[in-house]
Amino acid sequence: MAKQAESETDQQTAAAAFAGLSIEGLLRDRYDGEDGRDIFAKVKGFKLTEQARAVGLYPFFQPLDRNDGPEAQIYGRHVVMLGSNNYLGLTRHPRVVQAAHDALEEHGTSLTGSRLLNGTTHLHEKLENRIAEFLGTDAALVFTTGYQTNLGVISSLVNRRSVAVVDKADHASIYDACQLAEGEMLRFRHNDARHLDTILRRIDKDKTCLVIIDGVFSMGGDIADLPGIVEVCQRHQVRLLVDDAHAIGVLGVGGRGTASHFGLDGAADLTVGTFSKSFASVGGFVAGSRAVLEWIKHFARSMIFSASLPPASAAAALAALEVLIEEPERVEAVQRKGEMLRNGLQEMGFDTGESQTPIIPVTIGDEVATGIFWRDLLECGVYTNPVIFPAVAMGKGVLRTSCMATHTDENIEFVLEQFQTLGRKHGLLP
Repeated sequence: MAKQAESETDQQTAAAAFAGLSIEGLLRDRYDGEDGRDIFAKVKGFKLTEQARAVGLYPFFQPLDRNDGPEAQIYGRHVVMLGSNNYLGLTRHPRVVQAAHDALEEHGTSLTGSRLLNGTTHLHEKLENRIAEFLGTDAALVFTTGYQTNLGVISSLVNRRSVAVVDKADHASIYDACQLAEGEMLRFRHNDARHLDTILRRIDKDKTCLVIIDGVFSMGGDIADLPGIVEVCQRHQVRLLVDDAHAIGVLGVGGRGTASHFGLDGAADLTVGTFSKSFASVGGFVAGSRAVLEWIKHFARSMIFSASLPPASAAAALAALEVLIEEPERVEAVQRKGEMLRNGLQEMGFDTGESQTPIIPVTIGDEVATGIFWRDLLECGVYTNPVIFPAVAMGKGVLRTSCMATHTDENIEFVLEQFQTLGRKHGLLP
């Protein structure tokens, strides 16, 4: 018993040191660690990952043995997967797997060239046409990743006499795109149409403007106030881009996203999406006016200077879209599973923020407490994603959970049991 107590004390001491390092030193060392002309000098003091691993609290880059969708294996342990964006559970669907296999046989592993030159096939164009038909737009354009989609679309449109106005909680790819663009970037308070109105009033009338929002916010699981934001954009005569990466397949009629959810089809000038969530693949797209997409196609650097989406990935995304169209009940299923998990956690007393979707953040507290809760959940058979400072406010760490259409009720009940047991153990629940 004495040795166990000593071990626990040592772990707590190490964890405390880890917390101090992560909060006080990480960002400072990242920017102020250079010594003379050696750009590598900053890495000498970077001990965060080493120290976190030493106390079993390093939650990132964990290698999975196998991932079957709603369940997975890690370090030989069977777990319920609550850390994936595989919302419709299609990554193992026979039609999706077979489509990828067939494309691999026909086209090989890569086209080894950009879309501009030798990297476009009829399969890419078929996928684009099907996306446009699904969303009711003139056209769609496929990129190699969702991240590159935002980089290319935004940077090609926002020039020196333009302003990008973004929600403070927008995805990192949007912020990076604005950094790449030549124009100015302004931010408005999260999901606050009134503040957006204030910002737009301040912009010179001779500047063009693009408002950029997430449809569903990837960390909070809340839905954009699209009706309010559309009204403001129309009144100021500015264009609107909605990143629906986490909304396609999850919200709206047949999974058609945020605009469909609110009955505002066509209200967004551009809709960006990804294949790495509901469409069980990798890649991204933008949908909208054919003329605008023709411009983007020829000025988006992330498209022109990147190898194209491999045909196997395009085929998988197309097959997943076809399954979604034929089985719209999957959208209802993922919404129901999300509601079941969210209601269960809330009834216990956990803080799930403003979540309205199958993305459900569970507030735990400081960085170490979040790491320990993540580790204990994993040991109990539940895989979650810890999110800590600086991704969230200091001391406000959360476990990001997300449901799939293919989770069983028994999966969700098991997860809730583990959260309740550990919540009581760690003093988060009565």
